Amino acid sequence: MQRYAALKAIYERLEDDNIVVVTIMGAVSAELQDIGHRPNFFYLQHAMGLASSMGLGIALARPELQVVVFDGDGSVLMNLGGLTTLARYRPPNLAHIVFDNESLVSVGGFPTATSTGSDLEGIAREAGVPRTATVEGIDAFVTAFDEALAADELTTLVAKVTTEGPAGYVTDLALIENRFQFSRHLKNLREQS
Repeated sequence: MQRYAALKAIYERLEDDNIVVVTIMGAVSAELQDIGHRPNFFYLQHAMGLASSMGLGIALARPELQVVVFDGDGSVLMNLGGLTTLARYRPPNLAHIVFDNESLVSVGGFPTATSTGSDLEGIAREAGVPRTATVEGIDAFVTAFDEALAADELTTLVAKVTTEGPAGYVTDLALIENRFQFSRHLKNLREQS
């Protein structure tokens, strides 16, 4: 399954204003922005390994929102402690989606530990994340994603994807602009409730 196709298959679900999305840097952010930027998307740049930490903070501070984190295997492996911290706090409104291409595709294509057998779902489960799954294929991904949103329980979903990436790994939205736009979106949601 291609990551781009997986993102495109669930994109309509992300249009709900009560869903906020945090992506890790590189391919995930570039591909999601290519599909279509929304003010509820935050592309975490220059902070590899920290998307789940940012998503956790938002989920705890704003329990009325559904938080979706799009992460990568290389990023999760850089901060395995992030999984134990997610498990410790267990926000029911957080869905942590890890696109596992067994590669650091955004920074040269070097293989990650998942290419030699490390199991991110197993690590998340043993860390204490209450709902975990690994999926392959678009249909299985869409079903598991929908179940994660409906579960009202912290979920780590590992989606096995190909090593293909976009032609470029940067977004055309300035970091500062994205930061303020996302912040305003969260503030507006609070004022509406």
